[in-house]
Amino acid sequence: MSDQLTLSAELRERAGKGASRALRRAGRVPAVIYGNKKDPVAIHVEAKELVKLLMTGSFTNSTVELTVGKETQTVLPKDVAFHPVTDRPVHVDFFRLAKGAKVDVAIPVHFINEEKSPGLKRGGVLNIVRHELELICDATVIPDHIEIDVTGLDVGDSIHISAVTLPAGSESAITDRDFTIATIVAPSSLKSDEGDTSKDEAEEQAAEASGDDAEDKDGE
Repeated sequence: MSDQLTLSAELRERAGKGASRALRRAGRVPAVIYGNKKDPVAIHVEAKELVKLLMTGSFTNSTVELTVGKETQTVLPKDVAFHPVTDRPVHVDFFRLAKGAKVDVAIPVHFINEEKSPGLKRGGVLNIVRHELELICDATVIPDHIEIDVTGLDVGDSIHISAVTLPAGSESAITDRDFTIATIVAPSSLKSDEGDTSKDEAEEQAAEASGDDAEDKDGE
């Protein structure tokens, strides 16, 4: 589970580009809080503190206890805009979370026990189709990552979402198909005289996954 992050903010007295530029010159980053059927609130946060949270690597997958004045609320970072040249954060959107809320987040995948995979030990290659899983999680138990064990997998084997045990409070946001996460493919040195088709099958699965993602976007 991601560590609980905290951040202090102040209300923005003025809006507009000029006011935002002045805040950035003063070492602050303009931001907004929205959602949960309440009006948006314009705020600003300290740039140094925001950068520290960004460097945790899990900022957008973690809830933040955001304190504005005397009020503290739980929010989820939804978007961070960066300067195109300096790469410094220039604006942040925070989404208010209601009690018991569920959130849609992209969680990175980590593969473990690669040394225990016969296919990889023989020189096979782990072909990762999805580096992240889109999950619906309880806001209070967002995982840092999802571990997938490749123990016992051989060349030609595939890992589908149905084979992954997700943490309590999490479920896949994609429920209409058993999509492929990764496959173990053979390098040319492992192909038999008869022809090993596992790589072709893996490429077809990767293409199918890409097509599924395109269909998802078209349907949004």
